[in-house]
Amino acid sequence: MDSVNSLIDGFGTALTPLNLLWAAVGVLLGTAIGVLPGIGPAMAVALLLPVTYGLDPTAAFIMFAGIYYGGMFGGSTTSILLNTPGESAAVIAAIEGNPMAKAGRGSQALAAAAVGHFAGGMIGTVLLVLLAPTVASLAVDIGAPDYFAIMVMAFIAVTSVLGSSRVRGFASLLIGLTLGLVGLDQMTGQQRLTFGSLQLSDGIDVVIVAVGLFAIGEALWVAAHLRRDPGTSIPVGRPWLGRDELRRTWKPWLRGPLIGFPFGAIPAGGAEIPTFLSYITEKRLSKHRKEFGKGAVEGVAGPESAASASAAGTLVSMLTLGLPTTAVAAVMLAAFQQYGIQPGPLLFEREPELVWGLIASLFIGMAMLLVLNLPLAPVWSKLLRVPRPYLYAGILFFAAVGAYAVGGQAVDVVILLVIGLLGVLMRRYGLPVLPAIIGVILGPNAEQQLRRALQISDGNVTGLVDTPFSVTVYAVIATVLLWPLLKRLLPARRGGPAPSAAADGERATSGDGSGDGTGEKADGTGEKNEKSEKTGGGGGKDRA
Repeated sequence: MDSVNSLIDGFGTALTPLNLLWAAVGVLLGTAIGVLPGIGPAMAVALLLPVTYGLDPTAAFIMFAGIYYGGMFGGSTTSILLNTPGESAAVIAAIEGNPMAKAGRGSQALAAAAVGHFAGGMIGTVLLVLLAPTVASLAVDIGAPDYFAIMVMAFIAVTSVLGSSRVRGFASLLIGLTLGLVGLDQMTGQQRLTFGSLQLSDGIDVVIVAVGLFAIGEALWVAAHLRRDPGTSIPVGRPWLGRDELRRTWKPWLRGPLIGFPFGAIPAGGAEIPTFLSYITEKRLSKHRKEFGKGAVEGVAGPESAASASAAGTLVSMLTLGLPTTAVAAVMLAAFQQYGIQPGPLLFEREPELVWGLIASLFIGMAMLLVLNLPLAPVWSKLLRVPRPYLYAGILFFAAVGAYAVGGQAVDVVILLVIGLLGVLMRRYGLPVLPAIIGVILGPNAEQQLRRALQISDGNVTGLVDTPFSVTVYAVIATVLLWPLLKRLLPARRGGPAPSAAADGERATSGDGSGDGTGEKADGTGEKNEKSEKTGGGGGKDRA
C-alpha cells in the first residue's frame, strides 16, 4: 500500500501542466530521433543533457523518460517499414515487420508494435512499482557463470531457429563474433583485429553493424536488382488490426513483459536478449509457424512488448542499486549525478517526489505514445509509396549520417559501407542476418563473463556450472540441441522391434515427409537464390 500511495502522490507531481508539457516534448523528440538510423535514445538524452541544466530535476527526468520510450518506438518504425533499425532493441522488429510492410500490411505491423509498446510499458511499470526491491535483490545474486550461460543459450537458440540451415546460422554467428572482437581486449588492453588503426581501438559500434547489415545491405541488394525488377508501389493496407490479428497478438502482448522486465532489471541486461527470446518463444508457441520469416504479426507484438517492459526494468537496478544496464540508463545516471543525486537504496527515501513523479510519468508517456502513434501508423506506412530509387537513396543518406553521428569520425562511414557489402554477400548466399547482430551485441559480454567465471574458479572449467541457475540453463540448451534428434528417434521406438508391413509403410511415409520438409526448406532457399539471380539481371553472368 505504501507504494500505491506514493504512486498517487507521483501522479500529482507528473500531472502538473508544466511536467505534462515536458513529457509530451520528450515523447515527440524521442519518436522523431528514434526514426533516424543510428541516433538512438541514448544519444538523444546525451545531446539534450546540457539543455536541461536550467530545468527542475523532476521535469528533466520526466522528459528523459519520454525520450527513452519514444526513441524505442521510433526505432521500431524504421525497422518495420524500411528494414533499418533505429537502435539495437529494434533489430528483432525488422524480421517479421518488414515482410509485413512489403506485403502491404505495414499499418498493421505498426499498430501491433504501438499496442505492444503500450502493453509492455504499462505492465513493466506496474512491476517496477510492485517488485523493484525484490527484483533488485535477486539481480545481485546472479553471477558471471549465470550470465555466460544465458548468452550461450541466446547463441544456440538464434542459430537453431532462424534460417533453413544450422550451418548457415553458425556461420553468420561466427561473422558477428569476429566483428565483436575488433578493438582492445577489455582485460589485457591488447589490440585485436584493428590492423594498427587507432580508430578501431574502441571496436565497431553495434548500431553501425545493425544499420550496415540491415539498411545498407538491403538498399544495395535492391539497387542491384532494380534494372530488371523496377517494382511497384506497395499498398498501405488498412490502418487497424483485424479480429484474427487481435486473436493472435493479445497473448504475445502479455507474455512479452514477463520476459522483458526481468532481463531489463539484471545488471548488464538490456532489451536485445529479451526481444530475441520473446521472438523465439512466440515462434515456438504459434500455430502459424510457417508464416514466421514471411510476416507473422506475433513476431512483432511479442518482442516490442518485451522491449518496452525491459525499458521499465532498467530503471529498477538504476534507481535501487545505481547500476545502469543500458546506455540510456548510464546517461540518466550521469544526469542524476549532475544534479547531485546519487541513485541507490536510499533514493526512494531522500527524493520521493522525484522518483515517484518519474515513475508516474512513465504511465503518462505510454498513453501519449499510443494516442500519438496509432493514428500516425497509416501516415508512416505511406513511406513505402515513395519510388524505391528515392527511398533507398534516402536510407543510404540517413544511415551514413547516423553512422557518422555515432562517433563523429569519417572512418565509421567507411566501416558502415564495408559491413553493408558484407550484408549483400550474406543475402546472396542465404546467411541469416540476425545471428551476426546477436554475435556483435553479446560476443564481447559473453567473453568477459566467461573470463570472470574462470578467474573466480582459478581456471577450473567446473566453475561455469557451479550454480543451480547455470545448470538449468545448460539443460535447456542441451534440450534445444538434441530435440531434433530425439524427435526422429521417438517414432522408431514406438514401432517396436518387429513392426508390421503397414507400420513399415507408415514409417517410410513419415520419414519421407520429414525429408521432404527439409528438402522444401532447402528448395525454398534455392528458389530464392534462383529468383534473385533472375531478377538480378544475370548476376552470375555479370560476375563471371
